[in-house]
Amino acid sequence: MLIQVINGTTREGRFSERIAHWVLEFGRQYEGVEFELVDLRDHPLPFFDGAAPMWTPRQYADEAVARFGRTVDRADGFIFLTAEYNHGYSAVLKNALDWTYAEWHRKPASFVGWGGVGGARAIEQLRQVTVEFEMAPLRHAVHIAPEIYLPARDQADPTDTAVFAPAEPFLKLLADDLLWWAGALRAARTAS
Repeated sequence: MLIQVINGTTREGRFSERIAHWVLEFGRQYEGVEFELVDLRDHPLPFFDGAAPMWTPRQYADEAVARFGRTVDRADGFIFLTAEYNHGYSAVLKNALDWTYAEWHRKPASFVGWGGVGGARAIEQLRQVTVEFEMAPLRHAVHIAPEIYLPARDQADPTDTAVFAPAEPFLKLLADDLLWWAGALRAARTAS
């Protein structure tokens, strides 16, 4: 089973790299599951100006978009990492989502957010968008509150995940639920 961890920010000095490292490290405890980072910095997409991907599934004139689509298509489920920018999620993540469509169908989505109120507003917006992609957005999310976010941001070693320990029970709930849904939906996709 393949779970993709989508790093939804590309800003210089981004905090998301610390979160990505924590989530990927945590994922190593699950046997038979690969947690793979999909960093939007590695997928520089043009600003969305193409045909609606709902009507042209997996047919992309731009090779960067086609490569991103092929990457996402391989996954059985997703963990979206999202900062909260001005009460919403990043434009680069919205752009990446809007370029694709069929690749997300009937796959579960979960969320890790940070920023104002633990990224809750960004996560709620993403849940609405994933419904439109016919995904299964899951209830359990991880909200990195300021009492974790601020010390983690200021920590010298970006690979030291100890500061996230208070949030690990929530990440376990998220991961356990995501893996159940990913397995169930993969079996259903295969059967149909």
